[in-house]
Amino acid sequence: MNELNYAKVYSDQLAQAFPCALNFGALYATPNNGRYRLKGGKTIEIPVINTTGRTDANRDSVNALSRNYENQWEEFELTNQRKWSTLIHPSDVDQTNYAATIANITSVFNNEHKFPEMDAYTISKIYSDWINLGKYREPETIDSDNVISIFDDLMYKMTEAGVPVNGRILYVTPKVMLLLKSAVELTRTLDAKNTGDISRSIATLDGVPVIEVPSSLMKTSYDFTNGFEVDVDAEQIGMLLIHPESVITPVSYEFACLDEPSAATGGKYAYYEESYEDVFVLPRRVDGVSFVVSL
Repeated sequence: MNELNYAKVYSDQLAQAFPCALNFGALYATPNNGRYRLKGGKTIEIPVINTTGRTDANRDSVNALSRNYENQWEEFELTNQRKWSTLIHPSDVDQTNYAATIANITSVFNNEHKFPEMDAYTISKIYSDWINLGKYREPETIDSDNVISIFDDLMYKMTEAGVPVNGRILYVTPKVMLLLKSAVELTRTLDAKNTGDISRSIATLDGVPVIEVPSSLMKTSYDFTNGFEVDVDAEQIGMLLIHPESVITPVSYEFACLDEPSAATGGKYAYYEESYEDVFVLPRRVDGVSFVVSL
């Protein structure tokens, strides 16, 4: 039986892994990714339709009909082009008892570098778009006395802006999660099946899923020169309340290949991947995004 093309299998596995492996996986599973078309592998085209409102009708005459809508296209070009490569000597595979296989190497690369980098890019790009679209909230100190009221304020403003309640997600740092657990407004329930075992986990807050993200992956800006590092002037994001349909997170794999050892590769396996990927806040749905930067 012929050996499967590893690059093809790898790409398929990554596509399945994104929603589970990323802290912001739910945003990569947004319905928007399948709703809009990708042109040329680099540009997302989003239709924008405007219509007029209704007017009074009567039973005695027919007014002249006219077109009461207009259609435009908004284009978003993917600019985050990333690559990674490595050489693997066949002897390394044998001498490490098959620990240094391309499958194991790329697995470590994904979990320790690629996925965290994608999380860092996701949160910082959403924050950047949010600011560029005219949104801002003064940084504030979050403590156990105000954490619930801050959340209530975010929810209130989203509802007033017409953002659906169903589907919202709250991302928080571990510190904010601790504050939520100790907030006086929350009640702790006794697990009837395990007497004396107090459940303090917070899976949802007013029906909104709460996802805990490491503080290092909740910064306003990063340096992506080599992998990713927190910018020296980055601020700490404490909370992000977001509706996934407010963003689009296209990932376009342009190339992934594993070459057999040859003279050109110095007798080594050569692996190379390159991709275009990006994150955009949809301008008309920016009200579905709200940040709280903590002091």
